[in-house]
Amino acid sequence: MCRYHDGEWGVPSRDDGYLFEMLVLEGAQAGLSWSTIVAKREHYRRVMDGFDAGRVAGYGEDKVSELLDDPGIVRNRLKVRGAVTNARAFLSVRDEHGSFAEYLWAWVDHAPIVNRPRSPAELPTRTELSDRVSKDLRRRGFTFVGSTIVHSYLEAVGLVDDHLVTCPFKPGGQESRGRSV
Repeated sequence: MCRYHDGEWGVPSRDDGYLFEMLVLEGAQAGLSWSTIVAKREHYRRVMDGFDAGRVAGYGEDKVSELLDDPGIVRNRLKVRGAVTNARAFLSVRDEHGSFAEYLWAWVDHAPIVNRPRSPAELPTRTELSDRVSKDLRRRGFTFVGSTIVHSYLEAVGLVDDHLVTCPFKPGGQESRGRSV
C-alpha cells in the first residue's frame, strides 16, 4: 500500500490506458478495501487484456462467465459486466473528445485541484465536483460511478489532490509509468 501511495496515488495522469484501468479497479473496489484490489491488480491485468478498453468492450457472455469463475478477481456479476459496459462508454467518450483524458481533465480546467486537508476528518468522500462528474458519466452509460467512487477515482488519477498537509509525498510534477502532469 505504501508503494501504491508513494508512487502512484494522486499522480496526475493523462494516459487513457491508465485512466481506464483505474476506472475498472475503482468500480471493483466498491464495498471492499482498496488493499484487496491492489492485491488482485496484477491478476486483473492478465485476465482483462491489460485493461485494453477496446478488447474489454468486445467481451461477450463467454468471457464474462470465464471471469466470474476466476478467483483472482472480484467475482461479482454486476462489477464484471460493469467493466464491459464502462469500456464501451469509455470508447464513446474517447471518440467524442479525442481522448478520455481530455474529457476528464476539462472538469478541472486541466489543472489538479489541491485541497491540503489537515486531518483525516477533513477528507471528503464526495464533493460537488464528484457529484457532477458522476451524473455526467451515468448519463453517458457508465456504471459503478456514484459520487463516492468518482471522488476516489479523481483522487487516484490526480485530478484532486487530497494528500494531508502532513504527508511527505507531494504528487505535483511526478511522472510514473507513462502518467504525467
